[in-house]
Amino acid sequence: MAGKVKWVTDIEKSVLINNFEKRGWIQVAENEDWNFYWMSVQTIRNVFSVETGYRLSDDQIVNHFPNHYELTRKDLMVKNIKRYRKELEKEGSPLAEKDENGKYIYLDFVPVTFMLPADYNLFVEEFRKNPSSTWIMKPCGKAQGKGIFLINKLSQIKKWSRDSKTSSFVSQSSKEAYVISLYINNPLLIGGKKFDLRLYVLVSTYRPLRCYMYKLGFCRFCTVKYTPSTSELDNMFVHLTNVAIQKHGDDYNHIHGGKWTVSNLRLYLESTRGKEVTNKLFDEIHWIIVQSLKAVAPVMNNDKHCFECYGYDIIIDDKLKPWLIEVKLHKIPEETSFSFHRIKLSRFQCIFETVSFVPQVSGLRKMLESKIGHVMTKLACAFVSYLFGVSICLWLSVLSFRSSASIQLDFRGSLNVSSAIRYCISSWKIGTGSMERNIKLKF
Repeated sequence: MAGKVKWVTDIEKSVLINNFEKRGWIQVAENEDWNFYWMSVQTIRNVFSVETGYRLSDDQIVNHFPNHYELTRKDLMVKNIKRYRKELEKEGSPLAEKDENGKYIYLDFVPVTFMLPADYNLFVEEFRKNPSSTWIMKPCGKAQGKGIFLINKLSQIKKWSRDSKTSSFVSQSSKEAYVISLYINNPLLIGGKKFDLRLYVLVSTYRPLRCYMYKLGFCRFCTVKYTPSTSELDNMFVHLTNVAIQKHGDDYNHIHGGKWTVSNLRLYLESTRGKEVTNKLFDEIHWIIVQSLKAVAPVMNNDKHCFECYGYDIIIDDKLKPWLIEVKLHKIPEETSFSFHRIKLSRFQCIFETVSFVPQVSGLRKMLESKIGHVMTKLACAFVSYLFGVSICLWLSVLSFRSSASIQLDFRGSLNVSSAIRYCISSWKIGTGSMERNIKLKF
């Protein structure tokens, strides 16, 4: 039994337990020695609370960072991204460059957002610049579409204030905080319906930042065709993609759950918009994810015992511009369709594989060193092959430059060599291959 990972969880879900058991890991009680603890949010608060005085040992890892809410709480996410922009401006970074209208060229990926009641006056000032605009209000601390509604008049804000028994927007009351964001009223539609993307990103450390993207993300569709008509502002089946909302609709499909895989979306976009445009879109989405993580890295408690899997919600507008809507804490929902239940199982399998192969702590590393050695040998061989491939790329680039020929080579990743080589991409896969890390080398 020595060398086996000992696990414990306070969330009784079969998707967790099955994955633990498949690995031959040993279940233990919370008061026994454990190596891997899949904790609820409340438990993680208790573990890292000053009052508890609990100290994690070198061979223990948990599934949340202590202050994960810096990214997963709607108001804090926006606050950290705004701070990140200002810091880059002060540094004179080209990333913070603005256009003639004062908009960020590279960092304009979050809709204009204010916190209520704190930013009420700033919101009113912005609203009056474009009185015909539509805004969406969301409670900061809720999920699954609860408490969300759309407005297009200031009087609706005042009614909300009265209904929530708030006497003034100036004073900070005990009432629940909301964010109000400019509504993306020109979303990309497929079959006339609005959708968003849910992408999963695993972060093993913030300093240095190391993250992995799960390839099997999916799209969530509304059940009713989209219309920007003000008469439908209250129809959440038109505007909100949350499954918790849509599953109550008359047209909800329990077979596929109103979902599409990201690979199907790519195929659709490549056939309707072209491959180059589609690749650019997904490059921009990856850029958004990295920048949002860099925005919270300085304030994140980068405990070496922690990792985190985030659920990113992205909306694409009709100009194929991606927008970051929010980042969700990774939970284990009840899946409403069989096909996506299998994807969920695969996602957790990849999480455990990646965490096992990139251990955070020395004690667990020793227990897994035989497995790691096997993987590192594979990676070393892959890296040697990769260097060989790059050498061939550089050599062929000279030939292709002279002959204006275009050559495509397929190794483990795809290396594209043309008369004007811009970059070479090598992808390696860890575990089942669904958590993929991309390295771009620019020439």
